[in-house]
Amino acid sequence: MGSEVLYRKWRPQTLAEVVGQEPITQTLLHAVEKREIAHAYLFCGPRGTGKTSTARILAKAVNCPNQVDGEPCNKCEICHSITTGKALDIIEIDAASNRGIDEIRSLRERVNYAPNLTRYKVYIIDEVHMLTEAASNALLKTLEEPPPNVIFVLATTEPHKVISTIVSRCQRFNFHRLSQGAIIDKLKLICHKEDVHIELDSLKLIARAATGSLRDAENILQQLIAYHGNQIDFAQAQASLGGSSGPRIRQLAQCVINKDIPAGLQVITNINNDGVDLRQLNLELVEYLRGLLLVKSGCEEALDVTDEDLAEMRGLVATATPDYLLKAVKLFSSIDFRSDNYSTLPLELALVDCALSPVAKQEQVAVVKPLEAKKPAEITKSPQSIREVEVPEETNDVEPSSTELSQDIDYIRGHWKEFIQSLKGEGSSGNLDALLRSACEPMALEDNTLVLGFYYSFHKEKMDDPKYQHLVERKLKEVFGQPYKIRFTLIGHKREISSSAKTENPLIKAALEMGAEIRNG
Repeated sequence: MGSEVLYRKWRPQTLAEVVGQEPITQTLLHAVEKREIAHAYLFCGPRGTGKTSTARILAKAVNCPNQVDGEPCNKCEICHSITTGKALDIIEIDAASNRGIDEIRSLRERVNYAPNLTRYKVYIIDEVHMLTEAASNALLKTLEEPPPNVIFVLATTEPHKVISTIVSRCQRFNFHRLSQGAIIDKLKLICHKEDVHIELDSLKLIARAATGSLRDAENILQQLIAYHGNQIDFAQAQASLGGSSGPRIRQLAQCVINKDIPAGLQVITNINNDGVDLRQLNLELVEYLRGLLLVKSGCEEALDVTDEDLAEMRGLVATATPDYLLKAVKLFSSIDFRSDNYSTLPLELALVDCALSPVAKQEQVAVVKPLEAKKPAEITKSPQSIREVEVPEETNDVEPSSTELSQDIDYIRGHWKEFIQSLKGEGSSGNLDALLRSACEPMALEDNTLVLGFYYSFHKEKMDDPKYQHLVERKLKEVFGQPYKIRFTLIGHKREISSSAKTENPLIKAALEMGAEIRNG
């Protein structure tokens, strides 16, 4: 095998070779064939799904003098120069590192020059959402009145961050994660051409680990070849990928669904002791929890699993609610191992937080029904969960329900960071999260009213706007699972929460028991 990396060596060179994006490639084929070319395209989707490759193929197709049925010939001088990256009229810009107004101004100056050799100049701007606001507005001016011989292809993994006025001036195509079957077929072709002998089960393991990204799958295969050579068995593939097999994922997911904290913590400990890659484990767990959410929501057709796996998933979510599954997906998908040296603590905290969340508690609320008179002292609750509580008909006492649903101010403080993160991108300028993070803190909970203390009158006056109050109240309900009204007060200084109050939070208690420490500053 040559020194060129696999994902570059086996990059598709025609639209027909692009894997798993047939609706997009067929549309582009017809557009090129009929010469109905848009002046701007927006390619959206996860990494490794073919956005940049498709943009380069489109650049060849619109400029190839010998194109047939919308496909480039890949033999002429123009096709060859674009394939090798030497075409002067095909300009690729990485907006992540060229995101300022000066770069876009330079682009606007050059865009009016006629192409050198090709029919169209094609600008491919990758990660366009990274452009600054000023740069985005400058680009918008060019998109509004583009020269007739220029085509823009904008690519992004986060289309919600692209300003709407740019989106509205582009033909948008949404690239989707590839199915495991599509990735496996491409890996089979590569292995055949590269004379690599690998079992089908190993390819399935690679496809699962790639989570829908063909480039990731090709890179994983490259690493296996570099380490094990051209003969790779399943045990080698499993060891290299951390050994996070399906049964372990299902076992941990079952502990999450059952809210079984002791068993879940033991599973995480065992996995860590076996040397499993915790980052890869969490990726697979999130994907599996997402699958469970889809099954519970009646969207099974969106899953790429066997009939046997689907039947198992149906049984697992039989007693779970969509709200709880959604909470689990959010908590585990928010884990960032880059700053934790692959400690088990983030996984353990996510498990505990999920099991103790308001949504989980609501699932344990009693079903209250009348029966023969019985003293309140005789009403008992299971230590694991409350499924039914009998209450005397004479008193119609619903106290067990209300106490299960109650939350205190310490609980809200303990989850305040999570709430602040949920506000990211909200507000007229999209920085409501930054405003609340630095300007206030939860002070008290009075019945169903949350009191927020502000340090400065400027911030308090800004939040007095009814539209912000409504937004915050709506987000409070989404995060904490029950409605709250909010009231603002001015405290004039940042109050330090006492150490005793911190340790009353159940999540912090659990973390302390696992060896965590509370540090100031």
